[in-house]
Amino acid sequence: MNNNSFLYKKWLIFSIIFMLMSMCLFSSGSYAETAKLTGKVIILDPGHGGPDGGAVSKQGLIEKNITLPIAKYLRSFYQEAGATVILTREKDQDLANRGTKRLNRRKKEDLANRIQLIKQVKPQIVISIHLNAFPRRSAKGAQAFYHPANPENKKLSIAIQKELLRHIKNARSNPSEKKNVYLLKYSTAPTTLIEVGYLSNRFESNLLSQPIYQKQLAACIYYGSLAYFKSKK
Repeated sequence: MNNNSFLYKKWLIFSIIFMLMSMCLFSSGSYAETAKLTGKVIILDPGHGGPDGGAVSKQGLIEKNITLPIAKYLRSFYQEAGATVILTREKDQDLANRGTKRLNRRKKEDLANRIQLIKQVKPQIVISIHLNAFPRRSAKGAQAFYHPANPENKKLSIAIQKELLRHIKNARSNPSEKKNVYLLKYSTAPTTLIEVGYLSNRFESNLLSQPIYQKQLAACIYYGSLAYFKSKK
C-alpha cells in the first residue's frame, strides 16, 4: 500500500467518525436548543456553474460539481436549525442572462447577478464555496477568504477557519484577506469565501470527490458560522 492510499483511508475513517458525531449532536437536539437560527436568512453561493466549470483536477473532477453538493449539505444543516436558506444556484447553471453568448461576458453577468441577489435578500451572512488549484501540486488545505472593508467578514472567516482547522487536519491555520475578488468586494452582507481544498492535489482531490468528506466540510462551515452568530449575542 502506497503512502497516499494509506492517508486517504485514514482520512475517510476520520470523516465517517466526525459525521457520526455530528449526526448525534443534531439528533440529540442540543444544537436545536442552543443555536436556533430562526429568523436568520443565509445565502449560500456554490461557485461557478453552467459553462463556467471552474478548476478541474487531473482526474477530471470539476469544481462546479463539488461546490453544489457541499452547499446543499450545508443548507440542510441550517434548515434543521430554523434558518431560511437561499442558494445562488440549485443546479448546473450560471446566473448570466440567457441570451449572452461570450463566456467572459457571461462571467461578468453571473457575478453581478449574484451580488444583486445579495442586495435584494439582505441576508445575515453569505458563504461562497469554491475549490482551489495551483501549479505546485503539493499545495493543499481548506481556507477562508474575506474582504477587509467590513470587520464582520473577518470575524465570520475566523470562526469558520477555526472549525476547519479543528476537524480538517490539512486546513490552513488562518483565513486570508482578498481585496480583488468580485463577490467579496461588492457584497453588502458579512461574507466569506471558503476554498475547501485543492483539486490540483491528488490526495485532496480524492477526498473532495467523496460525499462523506463533502458533508464533513459542510458541518465544519456550519459549526463555525454558529460560533459567529453566538459571538454577536
